[in-house]
Amino acid sequence: MTESAPGGVPGWLAATIRYCSRCGEGLVFGPVDGEERPRLSCPRCRYVAYVNPRLVVTTLPVTQAGEVVLLRRGIEPGYGAWAQPGGFLEIDETATEGAIRETVEETGLLVEPTHVVGIYSRPQAAIVVVAWEARIVGGEAQPTPDSLEVRSFAPAAIPWPQLAFQTTSWALRDWLGGRAGNSSGRFIVGHGLERDYPEESA
Repeated sequence: MTESAPGGVPGWLAATIRYCSRCGEGLVFGPVDGEERPRLSCPRCRYVAYVNPRLVVTTLPVTQAGEVVLLRRGIEPGYGAWAQPGGFLEIDETATEGAIRETVEETGLLVEPTHVVGIYSRPQAAIVVVAWEARIVGGEAQPTPDSLEVRSFAPAAIPWPQLAFQTTSWALRDWLGGRAGNSSGRFIVGHGLERDYPEESA
């Protein structure tokens, strides 16, 4: 597991949060009046630097044949491994707008999100991932600057050992569980799910 800084902030993220964004003073972690837990705060201007997880919006595009579209990532983290299309939500868009945009950018496909498959937290990566099942309504599947390959997979052919992220594994398992009518949303796969995954951005 990734080493955490004080307050549960991943160490890699804490390295970027050292100075007050208001006055430039070094931040200090500790008790803050009016707060229920220790926080990063500025000893000069009393600004509290809240550190919140980032929202990643993703889709599982499904073809008319019932296959799920995945991409082989062309960027780190997870270069060369398979994942669902997705990325960080922008400040000026809704969650579904962001998921649609990311899917076009990474696969060339225009989709219409239909329902949420799952919401997944990974404190190690400081993210919350939302995954929608999506209907393909346009575009053409093709590699992009973010992807080496775009392919559809039948449920039995999903490349479990080559998945880039733990959240991809979780989302696919829940998608398969929903297709099987499993009310718990869980689908047990016998291999490729317990290994370490890189810190993910999607």
